[in-house]
Amino acid sequence: MENTLGLEIIEVVEQAAVASARWMGKGDKNMADHVAVEAMRERMNKIYMRGRIVIGEGERDDAPMLYIGEEVGVCTQEDAKNFCNPDELVEIDIAVDPCEGTNLCAYGQPGSMAVMAISEKGGLFAAPDFYMKKLAAPPAAKGKVDINKSATENLKILSECLDRAIEELVIVVMKRERHNDLIAEIRAAGARVQLISDGDVGAAISCGFSGTNIHGLMGIGAAPEGVISAAAMRAMGGHFQGQLIYDPAIVKTGLIGESKEANIERLTSMNITDPDKVYDAAELASGETVLFAGCGITPGNLMEGVRFFKGGARTQSLVISNQSKTARFVDTIHMFSEPKTIQVR
Repeated sequence: MENTLGLEIIEVVEQAAVASARWMGKGDKNMADHVAVEAMRERMNKIYMRGRIVIGEGERDDAPMLYIGEEVGVCTQEDAKNFCNPDELVEIDIAVDPCEGTNLCAYGQPGSMAVMAISEKGGLFAAPDFYMKKLAAPPAAKGKVDINKSATENLKILSECLDRAIEELVIVVMKRERHNDLIAEIRAAGARVQLISDGDVGAAISCGFSGTNIHGLMGIGAAPEGVISAAAMRAMGGHFQGQLIYDPAIVKTGLIGESKEANIERLTSMNITDPDKVYDAAELASGETVLFAGCGITPGNLMEGVRFFKGGARTQSLVISNQSKTARFVDTIHMFSEPKTIQVR
């Protein structure tokens, strides 16, 4: 799968990032998302595959494209039998967030990116559009920190695993009312808190790389983005756990479903019989082959944002594969016309 689709999924996230970046700073998050969705879908429909969107824009945002269950790829077209060989057909599940951090893009803030994860059919958890309690940590702490432990306990474990004082740890938490107690506990334990307004996929992945000055992600965010984070962390050997949150009273910012009871019924209808189960990265991204790709829209901890110059643009992407056990940073210059200069800095 990596050999067949690796370069093409880079181009998918690149095209989405470039389209969205044109709306960076213009204050219109819906348009920034819309153009990214269109660009991503258009490029995926040129790939020789039969893909199915298992995590997309469909439920929460009611977007017209890349909805959950949509099929994409050359081999989903009506005349596919004329040019798609069933013996060579690649069938994959796809999780996408064409503009992760729409507000970040709209207001010109760091950390927005276009992201996707792919695996063979059945290899990605079809998360409902609920929220998810998340815990991400570096590879050194994999299997040692635990989402069921308190923040204080996990900070002590992180300190031991990373051979650093708790006071040297930086934990990312989304700035939400529901996290007030969590933030207070982390600070009381001695660690430092980096608050973000959006974009916890990038924060989770940053935990997997040394040198980002991010040592953990804690708190509740969107469940679909949790699966994308899990795919990246599984591919790079980092720690990720997620637990679905189905009680609107816990989230405090709105949740699909009128009540806790209705949400449990919905989970049951999706064959999720244990709503309180804690999933690890290998369960959320269970496929034999898992690929993650992301491209910076605005500058972040791992990637530069899209930089336009006369006649073109420059992007930076990250592709992580559990198959080749690699994390590749890809620097690309896109030539839209006949540029008089090609900008490299």
